[in-house]
Amino acid sequence: MTTPTMNRQSIIPPGTEALYNALHFSPATRVGDTVWVSGQVGVDATMTPAAGMEAQARIAFESLKAVLSAAGASLADVVELTTYHTSFRSELAEFTRVKDEYIPNRYPSWTAVGVTELALPGLCIEIQAVAVVGCGAA
Repeated sequence: MTTPTMNRQSIIPPGTEALYNALHFSPATRVGDTVWVSGQVGVDATMTPAAGMEAQARIAFESLKAVLSAAGASLADVVELTTYHTSFRSELAEFTRVKDEYIPNRYPSWTAVGVTELALPGLCIEIQAVAVVGCGAA
């Protein structure tokens, strides 16, 4: 019996190369059909956080969508979300509304964690995900 080769592939979407080189991490890693996406945050091209939870969540989900696309997956393929919140209780409902716009059905497993700070001052949300390519197809 032969075992299929499981190649590890770093996913580095166009425009993220500088971050990859500076901080030495992949926006995502794919092995087989599974994709692990590093934390996505709501910053603009100058690394400035957007104003407020809703704006940051939308940017983070758009970044997550772009990284998944570069890996051959989509938001429908997400099977697990982990989110980190600096104002957990006061902003969870607002975050959930945005999340449900991006993932409107077949909800993934989700762990939400309250934290005291994130990588940059002003960040209020970070989204990490695991996806299985093709599993979101109806």
